[in-house]
Amino acid sequence: MEVFLLFLLGLCVGSFLNVLIDRLPRGESVIKERSYCESCKHTLKWYDLIPLVSFLVLRGKCRYCESPLSYYYPLVEGLTGIMFVTTGLFIINNFQSNLNFQLDKIAALAYYLFIVSSLIVIFFADLKYGIIPDKIVFGAVGITFLFLITNHQSPITYHLFSAIGTFFFFVLIFLATRGRGMGFGDVKFAFLIGLVLSFPKVIVGLYIAFLTGAFVSVILILAGKKKFRGSTVPFGPFLAIGTLTALFWGNILLKTVLRFL
Repeated sequence: MEVFLLFLLGLCVGSFLNVLIDRLPRGESVIKERSYCESCKHTLKWYDLIPLVSFLVLRGKCRYCESPLSYYYPLVEGLTGIMFVTTGLFIINNFQSNLNFQLDKIAALAYYLFIVSSLIVIFFADLKYGIIPDKIVFGAVGITFLFLITNHQSPITYHLFSAIGTFFFFVLIFLATRGRGMGFGDVKFAFLIGLVLSFPKVIVGLYIAFLTGAFVSVILILAGKKKFRGSTVPFGPFLAIGTLTALFWGNILLKTVLRFL
């Protein structure tokens, strides 16, 4: 029952994340303006915005102009639902014996759901628009500081030093490549990654990000979708994937690697 409720919550939150993904990079208000069709600009009714259901009922087309709707919308909603369930199971399996009060478990769940939602916005905003929204990164940094101060599960100094170290590592890459290797949005995002993961999980997250980024870039070049020079691949999505992987399975991956060393 709880899994189903988490999935429904994820679908609803995912619908709002779609708004953030599209509007933040364009500098539009996410509260004052109602949702509208990207093609005909018609204001959408509430029954046009039911997560997943509306897209299926309308067969992927706008009710008013019949223009095709982006598959990003159901993808984000469905992915958020799945990630909310994953987060809930992670909290149950990893925090049940460590947290003394039910309120602490709820706080941990709320924090992890917030971070997951932030990473989903960063992933798709950078993928679609090549922009990592500062409001998402700075907001997540603030919430993470608040959680670390009140949670007491690990020393905040470890997280802070990891954040600073990751930030300056990315600054060096940014300066060495003169901004061609990555944008400064990735540099700011790196601070958040270090703060959330801390050492040594931040190493796992960055390794996965660079490995998957390089792999996908090679595939795109071989497929003729990207040129070896003069074209870039957004790095934010790979950083988000690495962060999510390390957040949930970083300790398992570290133990597995250490067995072979």
